[in-house]
Amino acid sequence: MHLVLLHALPFDGRMWAEQMDLLPRATIAPDLYGLGRSIEEWARAIVDRTDGEQLIVVGASMGGSCALEIAALAPARVAAVVLAEAKAGHRPEPEFRDEVVRTLQADGMAGAWQKYWAQLIGRATDLMIVEAARTLAFDQDIDDVVRGVRAFHSRRDLSEFARVWTKPLVVISGDQNRPERFAQLARDASDGEFHCVADCGHYVNLEQPSQFAAIVRGVIDRVTT
Repeated sequence: MHLVLLHALPFDGRMWAEQMDLLPRATIAPDLYGLGRSIEEWARAIVDRTDGEQLIVVGASMGGSCALEIAALAPARVAAVVLAEAKAGHRPEPEFRDEVVRTLQADGMAGAWQKYWAQLIGRATDLMIVEAARTLAFDQDIDDVVRGVRAFHSRRDLSEFARVWTKPLVVISGDQNRPERFAQLARDASDGEFHCVADCGHYVNLEQPSQFAAIVRGVIDRVTT
């Protein structure tokens, strides 16, 4: 069994530093941006890279879209899906996508961080965590982030797949990020489970790592015992 951790915009696999020991020696956090230009390509690369292993796929935001794609691509190999602040549905927003890309290309992360991503962090989040997230975001190659934005905004709508998925679908949301949107996804699933994490915004694994880890450990225990 492998645990696959899939990151959110505008970060890379290092956003999972606190969770890398959840399944010792069998946890991977791939950097998605270099795996292709679409979420489908990312999913295929991860399926190929994990070489027949059974998988628990955990995705945050954009990474959640990739987690669902992996489950759709290789359903027999995926034991459970965990989505943190991720939706199965997709409503195209090409104007917003193009605005974010223009901002990144013209002003870099300095122009985009406060405008698009800093505001997603919970109001009570420790300032050291906020600064660590900011540092990680600013460390990204802008071309990589642009690729991620374009891939995210061209993703497939997997609402129907999520509804018919029969294995565990665990959905996590911070209480400061309109959790009702994500609770419905769990209710619609045949084996859905929803967790609302207090004092938290969009980046649950960064903002409340202990609570996040406890939820994922519960999933691991469920599918490995």
